Amino acid sequence: MFAYIQGKLVHKEATLAVIDANGIGYEIRIATNTAGALVLDQVCRLYIYLHIKEDAHTLYGFLDYETKKLFMQLISVSGVGTNTAMLILSSLSNVEVREAILKEDIATLKGVKGIGIKTAQQIILDLKDKLKKEDLQENSISPTKLVGFYKTSSGKQEALEALMTLGIAKNVAEKSIENVLKKYGADLKTEEIIRYALKNN
Repeated sequence: MFAYIQGKLVHKEATLAVIDANGIGYEIRIATNTAGALVLDQVCRLYIYLHIKEDAHTLYGFLDYETKKLFMQLISVSGVGTNTAMLILSSLSNVEVREAILKEDIATLKGVKGIGIKTAQQIILDLKDKLKKEDLQENSISPTKLVGFYKTSSGKQEALEALMTLGIAKNVAEKSIENVLKKYGADLKTEEIIRYALKNN
């Protein structure tokens, strides 16, 4: 239904963007990597996937078509829903996801919080042959540059809210954030806190 939505970014959170397109505000779910590349009050374009359930219609947005395609490939895997796919894309770059699948690197996929060994194996089983048919060098997107987050205590709260939005229980998210800050230092950006917290320790 939607190929992309282009308009002014009027609101941004770590996992949510609101784009004003011709006077209509579209609420769009995004990966944390995407949030880092978006700038408030500037025109942006997000490639859209519309997920329809009985009780909700949810828009998911991506910086480019390749990321949208990878998302759609992930949710085609048995046992991988939209939340799980967004967790993967928030934790790993496109290149890392593709390489993990092509190299049958279960450890990298299993390193994403919430991904067990069976799910990692199923992703590889279902997608390896599909990805082999694509030109990795031409189609893979470089990891998004991390920009636009503050190195303050608010970053900790934003990270907590983002993790909870991604389906992680509050107590688990809080513990993960504390472990990350102890291990890597308190001056991490929100994006970095989320990225480390999404790794299984």
